[in-house]
Amino acid sequence: MKLWVNGALHDAETAQVSVLDHGLTVGDGIFETVKAERGETFALTLHLERLTRSARGLGLPDPDLDEVRRACAAVLEANPMELGRLRITYTGGLSPLGSERGDAGTSLVVALGETGRRPDSTAVITVPWTRNERGALTGLKTTSYAENVVALARAREHGASEALFGNTVGQLCEGTGSNVFVVVDGRIHTPPVSSGCLAGITRALAVEWTGAEETDLPLEVLQSAEEIFLTSTLRDVQAVHRVDGRELAAPGPVTAKAMRIFDERAARDRDPRLW
Repeated sequence: MKLWVNGALHDAETAQVSVLDHGLTVGDGIFETVKAERGETFALTLHLERLTRSARGLGLPDPDLDEVRRACAAVLEANPMELGRLRITYTGGLSPLGSERGDAGTSLVVALGETGRRPDSTAVITVPWTRNERGALTGLKTTSYAENVVALARAREHGASEALFGNTVGQLCEGTGSNVFVVVDGRIHTPPVSSGCLAGITRALAVEWTGAEETDLPLEVLQSAEEIFLTSTLRDVQAVHRVDGRELAAPGPVTAKAMRIFDERAARDRDPRLW
């Protein structure tokens, strides 16, 4: 396995960033996960646009997107595989042992890991912790993921692949690494970005392609929704067959149609744009 680290490809065994990198010491970094099928990325432009938005939100310099694209291409060429998770990580770089950044410049790492196709449906749980829709990192895809690690471990303990959060005012928000959609009275709804959820790339495409509505939803909607599905880079559109102790037929007809629409549109355009 070869990785891109700060300007060049390296073997995984010898690739290095400093142990004093701000991404390691205080989680001062951002990232994107891009699906790659047989060396071809999906929605790379949208992911790189969000990488820049996250960098600005964190106060990091804009990443050099030409370099990022070169790095992605080099890593994909060096590591051929059927289906992969392309991970772009951009951090504050070498810095003092504290919250203040140093002046050594940023770090860029691009890696690729093999993955398999997700099942058509999955189980989820809700967790007692909340997303802060007014936090400094709200809406940014940062490397500060420890909260998600804890919540996802809870989900695994309960035989689920994802944990869903409410926000501080009791509204449905998002999963640890996914956006959530519900079907109510035959119509598709998903929480708005103002709920505190990440503006997911797959979420945005699913909204545009299926006509889903962005709606403030109480967390309790999960106990009455006719259908529930998740979206993310590697899930695409994935039905939910169990939420906490509630079983659902999955995929239901609305979700099945959304899955079909997403697959067809994604197959036609590997680098879609939002209008």
